[in-house]
Amino acid sequence: MDAVEAARLALDDASADIAADLCEDWRFWARPSQWPPEGAWRVWLLLAGRGFGKTRCGAEFVRARVAAGHAKRVALVAPTAADARDVMVEGESGLLNISPDDARPLYEPSKRRLSWANGAVATLFSADEPDRLRGPQFDLAWCDELAAWRYDEAWTNLMLGLRLGDDPRAVVTTTPKPRRLLRELIADPNVAVTRGTTYENANNLAPAFLDAIVKRYEGTRIGRQELDAELLEDAEGALWTRSMIEAARVVAAPSLKRIVVAIDPAVSSGDGADETGIVAAGLGHDGFAYVLADRSGRMRPHEWASRAIEIYRVLGADRIVAEKNQGGDLVEATLRVVDPSVSYKGVHATHGKLVRAEPIAALYEQGRVRHVGAYPALEDQMCAWTGEGGSPDRLDALVWAISELMLAPQGAAIIDYYRHLAG
Repeated sequence: MDAVEAARLALDDASADIAADLCEDWRFWARPSQWPPEGAWRVWLLLAGRGFGKTRCGAEFVRARVAAGHAKRVALVAPTAADARDVMVEGESGLLNISPDDARPLYEPSKRRLSWANGAVATLFSADEPDRLRGPQFDLAWCDELAAWRYDEAWTNLMLGLRLGDDPRAVVTTTPKPRRLLRELIADPNVAVTRGTTYENANNLAPAFLDAIVKRYEGTRIGRQELDAELLEDAEGALWTRSMIEAARVVAAPSLKRIVVAIDPAVSSGDGADETGIVAAGLGHDGFAYVLADRSGRMRPHEWASRAIEIYRVLGADRIVAEKNQGGDLVEATLRVVDPSVSYKGVHATHGKLVRAEPIAALYEQGRVRHVGAYPALEDQMCAWTGEGGSPDRLDALVWAISELMLAPQGAAIIDYYRHLAG
């Protein structure tokens, strides 16, 4: 008899009042791996695969602390403001939906605030705006998808403000990625670490998800990370390492004399299609290149064209660079449907991806490229790609952007040099 069947039998045998109480008792329904750890920890780090139930754990932990009177000032922090709203508050496992009718907090979206009848208040924050976490004080924090936060400064500011009450605590719910911050938390003796996999919650996941996602990625490197929640380190033979990228990270870019947006278009746009890589970078007056944005994704042609031109306008870029091998003149035509005046340059790949990428990796080794903030998906691809298998679309777009800024005047000679080294 599994846990779900046992719970059903318990409800069948219970009185109406007891059954109602059990329906609202998270510990009755939760798996032991979803319970908060025992002990006097300050941070609970829940590293788990997609679909494990991380969001429910975070929301239930906040609900329990507030109901017990242990939390009066709560910080809800997500990678973006939209994530905080859509996942932590309004999502299926968010605070509004998991709360009983008589204990549901009042949500005021315009104030980014949740208020409970007992006086507790939770405020929503975006990790993209770390300075907003300067000043406020809390006795409880829920941090969702920490591995996707762009700025470690958001965590630092939050921890400095987690100082109210006798027992301030934080719960972190995230799928692991090899970020320095996560490694530091795992090694911290004041952090209680819980690990869990997607498979633990298979009974509650849609069969379509299990068939389409789990079966597709299980056993692969991305599956080990996203499903098994393994914290994977650098791939042997990869051109980039985590330490190389961490050393290149800065909070802001200086004055820039050029900005370009590079596109590596996908051949198709179906569910199984490759992503279209869209990466923006700038050249500083200091001679360094600065990665400014990664807007890559799986999109239809008019969608990636609109997205590329949007970031082109927002950043004040002077050119869009796109690979012509995949689609030829159709790439330029698609862009000009959205904006006929866009400055465009088509580039043709005459060498393999590895040969094109090697001089860019060399610039990173020389400390001549900086990342303004963090770009987890792009950086994962950089540190996982060894020159074989897959189509690194985000990486390709990065290579085109940095090549245009740093190598264009002497690009052919540099590429030929690396091609010679490759044999």
